[in-house]
Amino acid sequence: MSSCADEHDHSGHDHDGHDHSHDISDAQPNNLYDRVDRQNVVALNADTPEPKIIKPWHERMDETISVESDADDQLIIRVPFTGSVKLRSILLKTGPTEETPTKMDIYVNEEGLDFDDVADKQPAQSFDIPQSREVGDYAVKPSKFSDVRNLTLFFPAAQGADNVRIYYIGFLGEWREIKDRPAVILYEAQANPADHPKIRGINDGESSNLGM
Repeated sequence: MSSCADEHDHSGHDHDGHDHSHDISDAQPNNLYDRVDRQNVVALNADTPEPKIIKPWHERMDETISVESDADDQLIIRVPFTGSVKLRSILLKTGPTEETPTKMDIYVNEEGLDFDDVADKQPAQSFDIPQSREVGDYAVKPSKFSDVRNLTLFFPAAQGADNVRIYYIGFLGEWREIKDRPAVILYEAQANPADHPKIRGINDGESSNLGM
């Protein structure tokens, strides 16, 4: 299990009360916000089935919009992309305090996963999540995230609270369009008699004894 302790990127944080969001946005050409199929993002066991927490970078610190787990402290968020993504890292703002998830399990190209499924499947990668009001940058293993069509994020428990809360999710990486391969249909434009076996007595001028 990977920890965020040595992967936490402070380059995107506000300092001295000044918002550096525009500078950071310019420094993040690989932000995949526009490449997420946001209308089809789904949250399971959430206070809203259509989470709005995949936000533009400049709204990452906004705490007026969040997703909270409902019946207990488990939460699943399914994120489809509009193409194929070579994922570099996941950005996450959670909490505060005891509402912070203990960890994040990430599943790649596993459409339709629910709570029963994740109990039997090995995630592509997992991260421990520290308590913080800042945005954590969780760098993923490139070999396991080179062709991502959709992600399932599973948050299995809170750090003491009855629910988990997520304020912001973002993604960094490279996107490419998925082009459907055209169907290849092979057919014979015109029959060539030389390509077909002869039936003795019909094709070679000899009489047939059939029925005689």
